[in-house]
Amino acid sequence: MMVESLLDIAEVAERSGLAPSALRFYEKRGLIASAGRNGLRRAYQPDILKRLAFIACARSSGFTIAEIARFLVATPDDTKLRARMAEKARELEEDIARLTRMRDGLHHASTCMHEPLVECPDFKRTFENPATLTPSPGHWQRTAFPAEGDLSRPGEVPANL
Repeated sequence: MMVESLLDIAEVAERSGLAPSALRFYEKRGLIASAGRNGLRRAYQPDILKRLAFIACARSSGFTIAEIARFLVATPDDTKLRARMAEKARELEEDIARLTRMRDGLHHASTCMHEPLVECPDFKRTFENPATLTPSPGHWQRTAFPAEGDLSRPGEVPANL
């Protein structure tokens, strides 16, 4: 293994959008592993970026660090985890449907001439099915709303939460 092919922790942080402290935290939790050191700094195989993209997607989908760690070592006969994955897939389908309705309503409202916009019959029709308006279980626990003025990147949980 050539050291030149490894990515320095600073480069991984820059390319992944994560702080070096987050990378060290993920390593401590067993989500990622460094390939060694480049001087005093951790170094990683280039494929770490794909692992980090998966972790970011899972985190933004509501998976906990513990769930992700378990998923990364799961085998096909882990029936409890597979059941949790199926449950999470159903929750995500509900979230996607709810967000799609909201997107469609906002697209309509952005060009609608009805006054007030929220009283437009077409806009209202977007939200007619009350069963689909209810967020999936645990939705509010996994969604962080930044404090006013917080300019964190979308999907990033502010440090103060």
